[in-house]
Amino acid sequence: MMNQEEVKLLLEKYYAGDTTLIEELLLREYFSQNDVPDDLRDEKEIFRYLMETSAVPEPSADLESRIISTLGNTHTLTNNRKLYTTLSGIAAALLITAGTYFFFIRQNAPRDTYSDPAIAYAETMKILYDVSAKLNKGTKALGKLTLIESQTVNSLEKVNRSATMLNEQIKPLSKAFNTIRVSDTISDPGKER
Repeated sequence: MMNQEEVKLLLEKYYAGDTTLIEELLLREYFSQNDVPDDLRDEKEIFRYLMETSAVPEPSADLESRIISTLGNTHTLTNNRKLYTTLSGIAAALLITAGTYFFFIRQNAPRDTYSDPAIAYAETMKILYDVSAKLNKGTKALGKLTLIESQTVNSLEKVNRSATMLNEQIKPLSKAFNTIRVSDTISDPGKER
């Protein structure tokens, strides 16, 4: 049986990683006893845990053949990786394309600029008054054409009145000329005009 000082030295060596397999077995054997001093009770719990979890199962008899068969199927794994890589690339391209499409659709969509209907109505009326003022300004130039047209109509009426007056005043003269002509043909029957 080891004394407490020997156990402490072996523990230091154990935690430093310098123990041999025989020394580790001595420590396990020591901490598996029931009468461990109180200052080493924590170490007993650690070794109890290590003994419970250190039981490594023996590998199965066909482990080696399974490893070799898995390594032999590397061609299939490589093909599967290529397929997954290709499919994930296609999926990424589709996602990028769809994202870009929806981004630009959202950018071109008209947006509501006014949330208050009264402000929207006021802005609309302002724009309509502006358009009306510009139309009136444009038709003002046409006002000169109507002035020219009315002056032309006035002038034509004056010319017609003058022509009518002249016609009225010429009637007596034309009667006088007809009378003179008739008298000339009577006085000189052989002469024709």
